[in-house]
Amino acid sequence: MFQATPRDIRNVRVERRVRLVFLAMTVMLIIPVMIVLALLVVRGAPVLTPEFLFEFPTNGMTAGGIFPALLGTILLVTVALVASVPLGVAAAVYLSEYARDNWLTRLINLAIINLAGVPSIVHALFGVGAFVLFFGFGTSILSASLTLAIMTLPVVIVSTREALQAVPHAFREACWSLGATRSQTIRKIVLPNAVSGILTGVILEVSRTAGETAPIMFTGAAFFLPFLPESVFDQTMALSLHLFVISTQVPGVPEEFPFGVALLLIIIVLAMNALSIAFRIYLRGRKKW
Repeated sequence: MFQATPRDIRNVRVERRVRLVFLAMTVMLIIPVMIVLALLVVRGAPVLTPEFLFEFPTNGMTAGGIFPALLGTILLVTVALVASVPLGVAAAVYLSEYARDNWLTRLINLAIINLAGVPSIVHALFGVGAFVLFFGFGTSILSASLTLAIMTLPVVIVSTREALQAVPHAFREACWSLGATRSQTIRKIVLPNAVSGILTGVILEVSRTAGETAPIMFTGAAFFLPFLPESVFDQTMALSLHLFVISTQVPGVPEEFPFGVALLLIIIVLAMNALSIAFRIYLRGRKKW
């Protein structure tokens, strides 16, 4: 029968201590999040009535609802996804499947890393100069969404590239041996097997896009609009900016209103993430490897 040595016993004790340390660190991260969520639910849930969700703000945004901001947030996130996901996936496909390892690709990778670390206010100023002024889109949904798309491109590119590289190289070799071209292999084999990983980047993008304030404040979001946007060239309200405004700029706002807006913003992000995660699990279940 196996007899544990003193060294084995010591290793087991060290492993248990390390496990307890990591468990404590995890709990320390989770508890503040749960406290914040509980506070938002307790203070904000009573405000989330149909009237609050589907009416316009009234009395200087101290009453009424937040429908224009709710719709504006959905539009901003949707247009940003439409603009960034195809571009980010295409860039990742080039870097992973076509580009050689030389000074140019290393420079591109460095630029992607640096772009991910640029503060959001800098992206906002870039959006003003590029989309609002240079391209002439004005302060609009399009300008704000393109600014958000540029800001979240590194997330899409990096997650897509990792997903593509996770597909076994044997899949490509088997496809090439049957006479398929590189583009056919990417389109029929690589991308379908990497979709679940690509959706990870989309989930992260949705979370960041919905909560950003500075980029949209300068490029397309409005303090208050008494009408809904009719096209992507119109301005719009947004939940993140609306939360900032009613919390700091508007006197006489009911105390529970900011909690309700914050809770609704979290619900929207969680709902979009849940849909993406469910779709990713479905696609991952169809994999043959």
